[in-house]
Amino acid sequence: MPIAPKRRTERPALHDRRWLALAALMSPVLLVSVDNTVLSFALPPISAALNPTGTQLLWIVDIYSLVLAGLLVPMGSFGDRMGRRRLLMIGATGFTVISVAAAFAPSAAWLITARAAMGLFGSVLMPATLSLIRNIFIDPNERRKAIAIWASGFSGGAALGPIVGGFLLEHFYWGSIFLMAVPMLVPFLIFARLLIPESRDPHPSPIDITSIVLVMATMTPLVYGIKSFASHGLGTAVIICFAVTVLAGVWFVRRQLRRPDPMLDVRLFTNSVFSGAVGSNLLSVFSLVGFLYFVSQHLQLISGMTPMEAGVALIPGLGATIVAGLAVVPVVRRFKPAHVVATGLFLNAIGFGVMFFAGPAGSDAGLILAFVILGIGIGSAETISNDLILDAVPAHKAGSASAISETAYETGAVLGTAVLGSILNATYRANVSIPDEVPETSRDAARETLGGATDVAAHLGGPAGESLLHSARAAFDSGVGITSGIGVVLMLGAVLMALRTLRDAKS
Repeated sequence: MPIAPKRRTERPALHDRRWLALAALMSPVLLVSVDNTVLSFALPPISAALNPTGTQLLWIVDIYSLVLAGLLVPMGSFGDRMGRRRLLMIGATGFTVISVAAAFAPSAAWLITARAAMGLFGSVLMPATLSLIRNIFIDPNERRKAIAIWASGFSGGAALGPIVGGFLLEHFYWGSIFLMAVPMLVPFLIFARLLIPESRDPHPSPIDITSIVLVMATMTPLVYGIKSFASHGLGTAVIICFAVTVLAGVWFVRRQLRRPDPMLDVRLFTNSVFSGAVGSNLLSVFSLVGFLYFVSQHLQLISGMTPMEAGVALIPGLGATIVAGLAVVPVVRRFKPAHVVATGLFLNAIGFGVMFFAGPAGSDAGLILAFVILGIGIGSAETISNDLILDAVPAHKAGSASAISETAYETGAVLGTAVLGSILNATYRANVSIPDEVPETSRDAARETLGGATDVAAHLGGPAGESLLHSARAAFDSGVGITSGIGVVLMLGAVLMALRTLRDAKS
C-alpha cells in the first residue's frame, strides 16, 4: 500500500515540470544551432583579421559540423549508458570553456582547432536534448508539440545565427560571437539539475572504440574529398578520399550487423519511414546552410549592408521557419506526413529557384523572399521528420535515434557548405580578374575569397581597387546560378524520395 502513493507523487512532479524542462533544454539547442550559422556573417572580419586561405576559411566553417556529425552517434550511445542529463552537463561545461578560447584565437589554425573542440562538446550536447524530450513527454500528442518546439528552436536558431552575429559584429569584434555561450550556458548549468530528470538505457550497448573511429573515417575524407573535387577536379587525392569513405562506411555497417549490442542499430534503416525521415532531415539542412553561406556574404560584401542590417534582412525567414515548425503540428493530423514533408521540400526547391534569378540580378528583396520560402519548407519538413524518427524506436533507445537524427542534420550542414560553398569558391577563383596593380603579396588573398578581395581593394584604392572589387563581386555572384540549380535538382529529388519512403507513415 505505501508504494502506490509514492508513485502518484513522483508522476505528477515530473508531469508538472515537463514544460519547464523543455524550456531549459532549449538553451543548448539554440546555442549549438546558432553556432552552426553565426560564423557565416563573421567571415569577412575573420578574413581581414586572421588572413586565412580559401581552404582554411571553409575549414573554419566546416570543422565544427564535421566533428559534430562524426561523434553524434557515439555520444548518443554514451548518453544511453552514462545518463543523458549527466552527459548534457559535461557538454555544456566544455562548450563554454572552448568558446572562450575560440573568441581570442590569434590565428586561423588556432580557430580551426577551437572549432573542432567545440564540435566535440556540441556532439555531447545534442543527442541528450532530443532523447530527454522523448523520455519526458510520454503522450504522443504532447511529444509532437515538444518536438515541434525543439525543431523550431534548432532550425530557427540556425536562421537566428546571422541576426545575432550581425548585432554583435556591429558593436564588438568578431570573437564576440563565441562569447555568447557564457551567458546562455551558465544559467542552464544551474537550472538543468533542478528541472531535467535523469534517464538512461537500462541495458546499454558497450563502448566500441573501433566503431567510433570508423564513423570519423567515413565522414572526414568524404568532406575533404568534396572540397578537393570542387577546387581541383577529380584527382588521385579525391579518389583516395572517396575510396576510404566507402571502405570505412561498409566496414562500420558490417561491424554493427555482427555485434549483438551495436553502437548504432543500422537495421533501423530497413524501415523506409525511418530512412526517408533521416534523408529529409539531411537535405533540408543542406539547403538552409548552403543558402546562408552565399547570402550572408552577398548582403555584406556585394550589397554593402552592415552585419546588423544584413541580419535584420533575414528576420522574415527566421520568423517563417519558427511559425511553420509550430503550425505544421495540427496540419499533420489532417494530411499524411509524406505529403507534408514533400510539400516542405518542394518549397525548398522553389526557394532555390527564386535565388537562381534574384542572385545574378542583384535583387536583395528576391533573396529575402527566397529565404522566407526556404524557412517555411525547412520548418515544416524538419518538425515532422524528427517526430517520425523518434516514433520508430522504443523510449530506451531514444539516445541512439536522436543521434541519427542530429547526425543527418550536421551531415547536411557539412555538405551544404562543402558542396555549395566549394562550388561557389571554385567559380569565384575561376572568374575573378586581378589587376596588375595589385601587389604580389596580396594577389593570393584577393584570388582566394571575396572577403580577401574586398580587403585588398580597400587598401589598394583608386581605379585599380574599384576594378578588383567589381571583378570580385561579379565572380562571386557568377556561382549562384550553378549552386542554386544544384539546389533545385536535389530538392525535387528529395520530394520524390519523401513521397515514396514516407507513404506508410501514420499521422
